[in-house]
Amino acid sequence: MAKMKAAQISKAGGNWELVEREIPAPGPGQVRIKVEACGVCHSDMMVKDGLWPGLQFPRIPGHEIAGRIDALGAGVQDWKVGQRVGVGWHGGHCFHCEPCRRGDFILCRYGKVTGISHDGGYAEYLVSPAEAVAAMPEELTADEAAPLLCAGITVFNGLRNAGARPGDLVAVQGVGGLGHLGIQYANRMGFNTVALARGKDKQPLATELGAKHYIDSASGDSGQALQKLGGARLILATAPDAKSISALVGGLAPGGKLLIIAAAMEPLSISALDLIGGRRTIQGWPSGTAMDSQDTLQFSTLEGIRPMVEKFPLAKVAEAYERMASGKARFRAVLTMG
Repeated sequence: MAKMKAAQISKAGGNWELVEREIPAPGPGQVRIKVEACGVCHSDMMVKDGLWPGLQFPRIPGHEIAGRIDALGAGVQDWKVGQRVGVGWHGGHCFHCEPCRRGDFILCRYGKVTGISHDGGYAEYLVSPAEAVAAMPEELTADEAAPLLCAGITVFNGLRNAGARPGDLVAVQGVGGLGHLGIQYANRMGFNTVALARGKDKQPLATELGAKHYIDSASGDSGQALQKLGGARLILATAPDAKSISALVGGLAPGGKLLIIAAAMEPLSISALDLIGGRRTIQGWPSGTAMDSQDTLQFSTLEGIRPMVEKFPLAKVAEAYERMASGKARFRAVLTMG
């Protein structure tokens, strides 16, 4: 059998292992993808540290995958060998639970997660359910496309479904892996975009990315600063700091929404009166389906939105993961194959 190179974790908290495995064959309803690039995401810690309930080891992580279809399983339609595709967090759904019957596949009760439910993209090949595959435009390079399949789709899909309209004041908290994309999407969607971050050093980049206003959260109350601008119709929380996120409610306009896409581990501390008095809301948002990923890739191509990436060969997976986990990567670490 032909072999492939892969990076796997064999136990919770284990070290990265560079191994050779047999190239998997696609089963019915599956496609095999020759991986060209795979992003290193903060959620990959779920595998590295064994935090996902029921996780089976050894496991190859990775859910920001860009490559080409290499083989088709029985019954797969509308996909072709050689076609450029991507796969994100959403790794398949059951089609028969109540959310699936309503077409809300991202909330499938039995939904699969790429790189957790089955092996992911830290390898030269992977097998994926066909319903998890997104078509990828030729204009995007693989290393540009990979982070858009998790960081990109989560931000883009959240913003476009949040109810804000062009011209509304929309604030993006954080200028990091998610935030640097959020600023670009918000600007290209026609929002009056505000960037919120600690320190004045991030202001030039935020402005370059499309922010019309910049608020240094280290210099004062971000909520009050937003109110001076008229109050935010929408605040997108992209930095996983519970204290900072909690403080943002005070910056919402009446009827405004705080949309959380960053998974802060600590509880939020928010006054019910702040919500009731201004009819404000707080909402969480997961990533999206393969079609949402496809929309993200197409919009990014149309509007010239690109992630800032640091590229590493698969052999340097430990270094790439450490850059991501330490927050030193600017702003997305990407593994490249070949």
